[in-house]
Amino acid sequence: MSQACAQACVRAWLADPPRADRRVAGVCRALRRWASAYPERVDPELLSWIACGVALLALLVVAIAWRRLRVVDRRLTQLVDAGAPTTPERDRIEALEAELATVRGDLAQALRHVAVVRYDAFGDMGGRMSFSAAVVDDTGDGMVISSIHARGESRTYAKGIVGGDSEIVLTPEERQALDAARTGQGD
Repeated sequence: MSQACAQACVRAWLADPPRADRRVAGVCRALRRWASAYPERVDPELLSWIACGVALLALLVVAIAWRRLRVVDRRLTQLVDAGAPTTPERDRIEALEAELATVRGDLAQALRHVAVVRYDAFGDMGGRMSFSAAVVDDTGDGMVISSIHARGESRTYAKGIVGGDSEIVLTPEERQALDAARTGQGD
């Protein structure tokens, strides 16, 4: 079928579209508008000049992009040779490692080792109401708190601990609590 014949068929169809099918009529109207918007014939020589211009423009864009890529590649090579980190995550990882070291240092100073020893301070008292509690950090610094319970009164004492020992003499129960806290054998 020749082009002229096809155009004649389309024009005939567009002139009398089927009335039953509204969608086909809408398509026909759109085709009619499209056919009237474009000229019958495009000059092939003009079309070839336009294609050559687009090709030259594409080559120009490729050349510019290639040149920029070479500049970026050269700078990246200089940075890597200088020992700079190659990824931005590297800086974040180093910052997190420094913060983790700080947190570990703070945690070592936390009073987190605890042990309690309960005992009867007096022979006539039962129920082990007296106690000694040791609270120390990783280096052995902290305190021992002792509470002695009697029938009529209760007394509480605190002794400072530095490096796992006290300047004040510790009772056997306080020493037992301190040793249990340092070894992790708290009751």
